[in-house]
Parts: sequence; structure tokens; C-alpha cells
Amino acid sequence: MRRVIVDSAIYRDGRRTDGPADLSDALEEARATGDAFLWVGLHEPSEAEFDHVASEFALHPLAVEDALKAHQRPKLEVYDDSLFVVLKPVVYEPESDRVSSGELMVFMGDSFVVTVRHGEGAPLAEVRRRLEADPEVLKHGPTAVLYAVSDAIVDHYLDIAAELQVDLEELEADVFAPSGGNPANTAERIYTAKRQVLEFRRASGPLSGPMARLTAGSVPFVNERSQPFFRDVNDHLLRSNEQVEGLDRLLSDVLSAHLAQMGVRQNDDMRKISAWAAMAAVPTMVAGIYGMNFDHMPELRWEGSYPVVIVVMAGIVVALYRVFKRRGWM
Repeated sequence: MRRVIVDSAIYRDGRRTDGPADLSDALEEARATGDAFLWVGLHEPSEAEFDHVASEFALHPLAVEDALKAHQRPKLEVYDDSLFVVLKPVVYEPESDRVSSGELMVFMGDSFVVTVRHGEGAPLAEVRRRLEADPEVLKHGPTAVLYAVSDAIVDHYLDIAAELQVDLEELEADVFAPSGGNPANTAERIYTAKRQVLEFRRASGPLSGPMARLTAGSVPFVNERSQPFFRDVNDHLLRSNEQVEGLDRLLSDVLSAHLAQMGVRQNDDMRKISAWAAMAAVPTMVAGIYGMNFDHMPELRWEGSYPVVIVVMAGIVVALYRVFKRRGWM
């Protein structure tokens, strides 16, 4: 059990204190004074490992099932004895320009908060250190933990949106470059970028509902005076969602522009091919006519017929070349 418990501590008046190692005793001690709470952090627990925690804190079976499956949308559920919040932290990998998401579940109840982390994207260790360095915030109990975790995740959304914006600008530059690059590779990059934005939207978009409820207040187990703090988080989330939607629209526009450019380049190629075919058709036609095996054809007995025909064919080809060149077909 100690393997999945990343950290566990009792916080009294905003300050960390040593408590019993047994979760039941620690929770009882936190509830005894009324001004303390227990924060337990878990990392990818198995069903057997989490059963112990669930029984000690009387967590709802449906919430426990969601916490174990770890394939949930961001949401907020209120049960009789606890509040259950699902958040999806997002990680950007600059080496591969890849966006991946983890999951973070927060259980809040009477004098306790339990966080369950799946994946490596949740910044819980840093959040805990920051809260412990600010007792004035931490003294507000489990609500402070929920706020700090939400704020850290949403602020990271803004950072990732900025990274994706840089990638999109580089992609735009490649698409509209005079050379055009490799069309197949460019289309693959645009499609990959849209997949990353979609992964981002799956994490940030559904979180708007839970944040709106926390902003409105009247959510059990959440301090009513925390509304301004959650309102700030919600504002950052709205800005992040607007940026993600803008990125998705721009990627669609870039893809349309790329396809249009490919069509223009194909038309240019066809015009060049048609121009060369037209210039080749004139001497072919003349040579074909005078290559027919008839006894009675004009100019066959002229001594200067061959050079005259060659000059005429060359003149026509040069004239066609100049016409096509002037019209931009060559």
C-alpha cells in the first residue's frame, strides 16, 4: 500500500503536521480538532490497493470505479459523503510535437482530500510544495487543494496552447513557402497537428461545465468564499478553450490552402505538359503529311523543299513557345 501512496499528511491551520501512518487513525485525528484535514495522494492504484482507501474514506462505489478505469471525461459529481472531480492534465512533448493527457481524480469530503493520479502529467508534487509554502491558502482546507490543482492544470493548458501556436506558425510558413515542400509530408503534418489539437480539446473542453458549477457556488464540500478563485481559473480555462478552437479553425484553413495550392501546382504542370505537347504536334503533323507514300504530292520535286519545311516547322514551334511563355504556360 505504501507503494501507491505518494504522500500523506495532516494539515492543521495551513501547516503540515506528522500524523499516524494508518489512514483510519489519521482521518480520525484530523476530524477530532475540526480545523485540520488529511491529504492522501495516490499514483495508479490497483483495485485491491484502492479498496482499502475507499473503505476508510467511505467513497462512493461509482466514483471508485471511475477512478480505477481512468478513461473519464472531466466532470464533477456530488455524492452523499464526498465530492468527486475528474481533471485531465495535458503534457506537450517538444521532441515529437506530441500532446498527451493523463487523468487526475480528486475526492473531497469531511476533513479529507484524496487525489488519484494516472499518467505523468499531473503536477501534484509541485502543487503540494507550493501550498505548503503558503499556509494562508492551505488553511482553507480541501477546497484550497482543489483550487490549487485546478489552477495548475489550467495554467499549463495556456502554456501548451502557446507551444501549439508556435508549431502552427512554422507549419503555415512551410505551406506558403515558394517551394511548397513535400506535399505528402505537409498533409501528414497538418493531420497530425489536428490530432494533437483534438486531444487537447478532449481535456480542456468538457472541464468548462465543472468549473462553471464551482464558480457559481453552492457545491457541497467546497468553501463558498472560494468562488472568486474558481472564477479566475474558469477565466483562464475559457481563454485556453478559445485558443484551442482558434488553432483548430486555422489548421482547417491551412489544410484547405494546402489542397488549393496542390490543385494550382497540378494545373501548372498540366499547362506545361499541354504546351510542350502542342509544340511537338506541329512538326509531327508536317512530317506525317510529307511522310505519306503518294506519287502526286505538291513540292515533292522541289530541291529546297526539305530546308523550307524544317524552317517552317522551327518557326511555328518558336512562335508557339513565345505565345505560351507570354501567357505563363512555360
